[in-house]
Amino acid sequence: MPASAAVRLSKTALVATAAFFATLVVFNNVTDYGSNFNYVHHVLSMDTTFPGNSGMWRHIDSVAATHAAYGLIILVEAGIALLGWVAVARLAGRRGDPMAFAAAKGPAVLALTLGIVLWFGGFIVLGGEWFLSWQSPTWNGLNESARFSMLYLLILLYLVQPEPAQ
Repeated sequence: MPASAAVRLSKTALVATAAFFATLVVFNNVTDYGSNFNYVHHVLSMDTTFPGNSGMWRHIDSVAATHAAYGLIILVEAGIALLGWVAVARLAGRRGDPMAFAAAKGPAVLALTLGIVLWFGGFIVLGGEWFLSWQSPTWNGLNESARFSMLYLLILLYLVQPEPAQ
């Protein structure tokens, strides 16, 4: 197998892995709704942040708002998974032609970017900084979110590298 074909196969496999990850996240959030709902509830309610912190005015105690936020998270994760699988089908079907493969990257770029937006923007920026979950010893999820964001970013950077002509 020529190196250029192996690179395209590699890129397709990594996008498939990212799509599979998002699929499993959605599956787990739907089949074990309560566990991760509790995480969202504790982050939004800020009930395990430093006692007396002056940011408590930001907390959200509404159960309905927590369900809405969690539903939005699951919906975005499902969008990542769906776009990811569409991308895998497009990339796999065009991996024999470098130009067609390059032209087929759009859904993968969107899926990977959406994953970064969710785990970096949603969990680290909003959850970690706005809702101060970095202060919580049990409900911050920042390490996991950083790991997910970085993995999606690395795959995105690799994916968008120009395709070798051969």
